[in-house]
Amino acid sequence: MEAGEIAAAEAFAAGAVGLEEREGGEPDAVMLLIYVPVPQAEAVRAAVAAAFGVRRVGAAEPCPPVDWVQAWREGLVPIVVSEELVVRPSFAAHELLAGQSELVIDPGQAFGTGGHESTRLALELLAALPRSLRAGASALDIGTGSGVLALAALRLGATSVVGFDVDPLALAVARGNALQNGLADRVCFFAGTLEALASRRFDLVLANLLKRELLPLLPAIARHLRSGTHVLLSGLLTAEAEEVLAGLAKLGLRRVDSRERRDASGTAWIGLDLTT
Repeated sequence: MEAGEIAAAEAFAAGAVGLEEREGGEPDAVMLLIYVPVPQAEAVRAAVAAAFGVRRVGAAEPCPPVDWVQAWREGLVPIVVSEELVVRPSFAAHELLAGQSELVIDPGQAFGTGGHESTRLALELLAALPRSLRAGASALDIGTGSGVLALAALRLGATSVVGFDVDPLALAVARGNALQNGLADRVCFFAGTLEALASRRFDLVLANLLKRELLPLLPAIARHLRSGTHVLLSGLLTAEAEEVLAGLAKLGLRRVDSRERRDASGTAWIGLDLTT
């Protein structure tokens, strides 16, 4: 249901930590039960109320205390992205196959352990690129969060990566993850915007962003592409794909691959691989 998917995406962007989808009281109606820390409750409520098609938002109700971090940890398992890469938390062991490398990313306060569908899609698209395109590539990770996509690009053959975010907390987490994985000397993380990169161009661009965050950045992203650059986009709902693709086509980008995943609530996410 498109309205429900948009509401879910906006809720998580505003600070929600969990979501359940239940049948509503009317035919074909869906009720979303959203879990959110008290300080973010009003922001989440306002974001959901403003989402397209959401007609009624109930009052917040307290829940019994739950150790959400511990509950989240219990649900995290190693993610086998491909025969070349595994992403896992430090508390979940995994026996690597011959030629397979790993990233150790623990859950923290910055988005991106590899488990969310949008992050999985970006990782899968990255791993699916021909090795000849990854090897020696320079990469840009827009909205890097925990740095998982930037570090995955390095594990999969990129020579250097620049990652940035507007959240200083995210940068501290990303730098810590780079150190933990022995990749700090090949990645540069900074807090800021695309303007800080001047006219620098990249072989590979990664962006795991919601549509409302991505669309205003498209013209600026185009200035950092060279002929043959691959742009991997995730964080988009499947229902939003055509609108985003239309904007990308105007910038000379064409789709070469796409993948879809549904999360536990049934929300459909899409990842796009485009090139100039």
